[in-house]
Amino acid sequence: MKILIATVTAGGGHLAAAAALDEAWREFRPEDTVERLDLVSFFSPLHRKIHADGYVKLVEQAPEIWGMVFKKTDSPGAARRLNKWKKLIPSNSRKRFARHLEKMKPDAVLCTHYLPLEIMGELRRDAVKAAKKTPAKSRKANPVLCPYFVTSIVTDFEAHALWMDDCVDLYCVAAEETKARLVARGAAKERVIATGIPISKRFSKEIDGKQVRRQLGVRDDLPIILVLSGGFGMGPVPEILEQLNAVTSPFQAVVVTGRNAELRGKLAASDRKYPCTILGYAGNMHELMAAADLIISKPGGLTSSEALALGKPMLILNPIPGQEAANSDCLLERGAAAKINRVEDLTFRVEQ
Repeated sequence: MKILIATVTAGGGHLAAAAALDEAWREFRPEDTVERLDLVSFFSPLHRKIHADGYVKLVEQAPEIWGMVFKKTDSPGAARRLNKWKKLIPSNSRKRFARHLEKMKPDAVLCTHYLPLEIMGELRRDAVKAAKKTPAKSRKANPVLCPYFVTSIVTDFEAHALWMDDCVDLYCVAAEETKARLVARGAAKERVIATGIPISKRFSKEIDGKQVRRQLGVRDDLPIILVLSGGFGMGPVPEILEQLNAVTSPFQAVVVTGRNAELRGKLAASDRKYPCTILGYAGNMHELMAAADLIISKPGGLTSSEALALGKPMLILNPIPGQEAANSDCLLERGAAAKINRVEDLTFRVEQ
């Protein structure tokens, strides 16, 4: 079989889910051909910059606007109208993806972002229209309009309407509640499976937390608070570390700043009352989480699933309106996290 895993760089979660699927598929079916594709590679330099910078700036500087957009487009009808408007904007990236599909001819396409679904949905609808216009005598007996099996793998506990498309043969979702939401919106019940969000098998292995501490060069006798800023290094991390100065119980902190080199340099230049290790991008998140006693983070779907897999409690601060707010609700319902709305409340909750 030929398997295409299609994703888009939009935070680290979509990429991490794609990597987890790649890892699992190669292990269970090593005879198959597996390709992982980031559609951003088809974007023009300008499109790539707008895509990356636009989302980060919007959720950082105007999260309420992002929340409004998320809510307004969160219905199948609104999502279809949005896709029609987007189709009016010329984009070579869509054509390049279509050509890639034609060249590879995959048996199945696994999507950890909704953009590939949107494009494949357009291709199927265009094929249907073309088939209707073709004279009956020249039509094939059974034209194949979409010759590959399409799977929508939702990477949050909330399934936004953009994840839904007529081209989808199977939905893999985080929880039974997510499944119920899709079914209520018209998805066939037999085509939705509550699988959980895909994460690397590294998070299911036994990890020696003491050994990780030795590798990090941190103390064995103090609990670790792990502060995560996400792949883009977003959120009020400096303010979090400042508030932790007021915590009276002994602890140490490990901070991951992602790919934000400016943030890492700024944090490293500051002094604190507690031991603090500042890291950049971390490829060993499974080890850092295993060694931690508490995780302070935004509730991204992948981060939350990884923490759940290792049984680590989370303290959620400032979830992005929309998908992260829904993830937060899911964690809070199950007692797997606590949430604060203002950074100045952090000291009290950490003490608790």
